[in-house]
Amino acid sequence: MKTTIKERIIAYLYTVAKIPYQYFFKNHKPWEITIQSLLEHQTNTLGYQLGHFFKINQFEIQESLEEHDVLHVLANIGTTVKDELYLQFYLLGNGKKSLFLLLVITTGILFYQSEYKNFYKQYKRGQKAHRFYDLDFQKMLSLPVSEIKQTFNIQ
Repeated sequence: MKTTIKERIIAYLYTVAKIPYQYFFKNHKPWEITIQSLLEHQTNTLGYQLGHFFKINQFEIQESLEEHDVLHVLANIGTTVKDELYLQFYLLGNGKKSLFLLLVITTGILFYQSEYKNFYKQYKRGQKAHRFYDLDFQKMLSLPVSEIKQTFNIQ
C-alpha cells in the first residue's frame, strides 16, 4: 500500500516524538519477553494474540512500549497511520490523558479533517469500555482475550 505525504509526515513526527516520550514517560522495566515466548501461550490468550499481532505485522517488541501493542489487540484497531489516530481517540474516550495523546489527536484533527466522524466513533467506543488502558497487561498474558474484553466491556 502506498503511503501519502501526509502519512509520512505523521509517521516521522511519531518517530521523533517517540524517543523523548519513551525516555521521560515510559521508563518502567521492559517485559523481557520474546515474540516466540508469547506464541507459546494458548491461542485464545492475550499473550498469544499479542505475539500473533507482532508476527503478522512483522513488528519487533519495543522495550517499555509493549502495552501500546496490547491496546491494539484488545481494541481490535489496526496499525496504519489512521488506525493509530483511531486508537488515540479510543484511549481518550477511555479516560487517558497525556501530552503525547493530545499532540497526536491534534495532529490527527489537523491532517484528517474528513475523519472527524470516525474519530468521534472511536472516542465513543472508548467511553463504553470500563477503564483499562492503564492495567498491568504483563500479568494478564495468560488470560483469554474474550474474558478481558467481557470484563472491561471492550467492544
